[in-house]
Amino acid sequence: QVHLVESGGGLVQAGGSLRLSCTASGRTFINDAVGWFRQAPGREREIVSPITTGGSTYYADSVKSRFTISRDSAKNTVYLQMNGLKPNDTAVYYCAAKKGNGNLVPANNYDSWGQGTQVTVSA
Repeated sequence: QVHLVESGGGLVQAGGSLRLSCTASGRTFINDAVGWFRQAPGREREIVSPITTGGSTYYADSVKSRFTISRDSAKNTVYLQMNGLKPNDTAVYYCAAKKGNGNLVPANNYDSWGQGTQVTVSA
C-alpha cells in the first residue's frame, strides 16, 4: 500500500475555486491509477474523477467542465482543480490509489486511501 495525504480543502463561497492535492509517500505511485471520491453526510461515497497511469481522465457528470484532475509524477502528487463550486459539492473528499488501471469507478477497486479533506461551499 501507499500512504496518501490530501490537502487543500476549506470553506469557499459558491462560484469559488479550490485545488486539492493528494501526495503519496512510502513509494512512488507512478504505476497507480488515482481517483478522487467524495462523501456528503448521509450519502454514499461517489467517484468524482480518476486518472490512469497514462494520464487519461474521467469525470462524473456532476463535475464535468468544472473540475480538472492532473498528476505530477515528479512530485508524486495528484491534483483536483475545482472551479465554479456549488453548495452541493460540499463533502469530504478522498483520494485513493490502485495498482494499474482497469475499472476506476468503484471505490472497492482501490487499495489505498487518504484520510480525507473537508470541502464546504456556502451559498
